[in-house]
Amino acid sequence: MFSNDVALEGEPEREFHPGIARRMAHKTVASGALIRDPDGRILFVVPNYKPHLDLPGGIVETGEAPSTGCRREVREEVGLDLPIDRLLVVDWTPGRGPWSDQVQFVFDGGVIPADTPLRPQESELTDVRWAHLMEADLRPSLRRRIELALRAVETDRTLHAEFGHLLNGA
Repeated sequence: MFSNDVALEGEPEREFHPGIARRMAHKTVASGALIRDPDGRILFVVPNYKPHLDLPGGIVETGEAPSTGCRREVREEVGLDLPIDRLLVVDWTPGRGPWSDQVQFVFDGGVIPADTPLRPQESELTDVRWAHLMEADLRPSLRRRIELALRAVETDRTLHAEFGHLLNGA
């Protein structure tokens, strides 16, 4: 289906001004899954490359859809092959330090039993952890994004945010 849609688009456009596409801004796209247990705890990963907990997920590869990237990353990071379809939050975060600005997608990973076997990816993670949101050691922007994701689950609405702050007061 996807390849058919690409084919229907026809030949790629040529640049009217050579080199302009290379000079345009490029954002990083990341996707994470909000996975909960029946007690309302959230599944967090403990990365070995940053000081705070994070949602299972990661950077979307070039040419990969955000939902596909999320499913791939969850499978790679914790060994779960979950349906990733319902979008909860789209959030923009500014660049900081060596990192470019990002468009962050949070998808609903559903509710699974806390005793579900998990296989943390040894090359990126030191552990996985179930925790209630208020117990988790998170960057403030991620805490805000997860609060919005939980709100999106409750209201059945996809939310748009910038740096974890809801836009338009919705």
